[in-house]
Amino acid sequence: MSSCKNDVMELLNPNEITTQTFWKTESDALSALAACYSQLTVPEMWGDRGILIYNGRGDDFFIRNDMQQVYQASAFTNIPDNKEIAGLFSAAYRLIFMANQILDNISQIPNLSDEKIKAISGEAKFLRGLSYFTLVNNFGDVPLHLSVPKTKEDYFLKQSTQVEVWNQIKKDFKDASESLPIVYDAANVGRATKGAALAFLGKAYVYTKDWDAAIVSLLPLTKSPYSYTLVDNFGDNFTIAGENNKESIFAVQFKDEPSALYNANKAEQMFAPAEVKGWFEAFPTNKLFEAFQKEKTIDGKLDPRMYATLVWNYEGAIFYNKPFSTFSTPFPQFIAMFKKYQNYYLNNEVLGSKGTVTHSENDKRIMRYDYVLLMLAESYTQKNQMDGTTGANFYLSQIRKRANLDVTKTIPFNQTQMIEEIHHQYMLEFAREEQRFYDLRRWGLLKEEIVNSDKEGKEFYVTGKSDYFPIPQAEINSNPLIKQNSNW
Repeated sequence: MSSCKNDVMELLNPNEITTQTFWKTESDALSALAACYSQLTVPEMWGDRGILIYNGRGDDFFIRNDMQQVYQASAFTNIPDNKEIAGLFSAAYRLIFMANQILDNISQIPNLSDEKIKAISGEAKFLRGLSYFTLVNNFGDVPLHLSVPKTKEDYFLKQSTQVEVWNQIKKDFKDASESLPIVYDAANVGRATKGAALAFLGKAYVYTKDWDAAIVSLLPLTKSPYSYTLVDNFGDNFTIAGENNKESIFAVQFKDEPSALYNANKAEQMFAPAEVKGWFEAFPTNKLFEAFQKEKTIDGKLDPRMYATLVWNYEGAIFYNKPFSTFSTPFPQFIAMFKKYQNYYLNNEVLGSKGTVTHSENDKRIMRYDYVLLMLAESYTQKNQMDGTTGANFYLSQIRKRANLDVTKTIPFNQTQMIEEIHHQYMLEFAREEQRFYDLRRWGLLKEEIVNSDKEGKEFYVTGKSDYFPIPQAEINSNPLIKQNSNW
């Protein structure tokens, strides 16, 4: 032992990947990026748990109480050590850590062009911005990690204010929009594009009520060189056959088996009835069912979005190739079930080449062109610009026309009436799409709409406290600099 020099003994394990051995090629950078995208598909992000968590608190959604911790979050009886909510917090920060690794290390890769460094960094910033968007909307003030911690002390940061977090989100999306391509080839569909970055940047401005900036970000998406447009059939946005269509701006990509880029998707099984091998965990409230009937089409029929979103016992209703009347429900007080995103054209929710009951490859479209149109309509209305040529009515009428609604009806609306109509269209267009609770909160309508609903747990809603989840207790215990949210 005494004859050996220190440098001889300090050997690298060839079977272990480290930061010294990994960041060597473009392939390494792309592998790291693939890991980031894969994180979007984990259960707490846009997998089954995330879908339930994001939707659960809305006035249009009911979750069964057999999933106790998800139910608690939905019914406003949540506690700080709820493992499902802690899982969301951790999953978002894991993605941030992965993105920061790319941003900290990509420039050291030999022979990687500045153009590729910029593009890959743009994707990492987009995904980091998306993670912080998720965190600030669910937890409020959160720590801002913008690089990989290098010491033990670096892991423990105090919370940044929501204003600071929103500013960073906007910076990440703006930086991404300046470096990402407008389109990818077929082999790379699903990666973040310039249009996706602009759309989420616009959404960040809408959420912070910066209407002028929102319009500047969103308006280019309605023109060349972008080719986004509404698909003719609203329901085509939620089937496997309709994935990555001309309305889709950014979607979380799923396949029928896990891999480096894709994870298992069990959300559809969560919603499906027991008769088709589902778990029957969530239902639309009757408030949503009734909202779809507020206005008939120009030929006196129900809004076609109602048939794409819900299924109920109407004449000729078929669900999973069976008459709807043959399905039972443990909650007969609810009239409908969710059809949107379900693989309702199959015999059951067994999907995938392996014949499992846990894998659905139906992508989750988390930014579509219809959302861009409604955000523009909302922004122009807030500026009291409502004409049908360039203002709010021009964008709103595109949504109404696809739904076969009277496009002239809103022309005489004043600003207050137009805002109410836009709120209504958001509810119908994006039911079961992780939007409703957050829209109500930013509009200042949470208490009013939740109390005036048939949502279970509405009596436990507390203004202020229930608007955000508590910081997970495990984080409070481990980070001496972080503080619990108000009223928790």
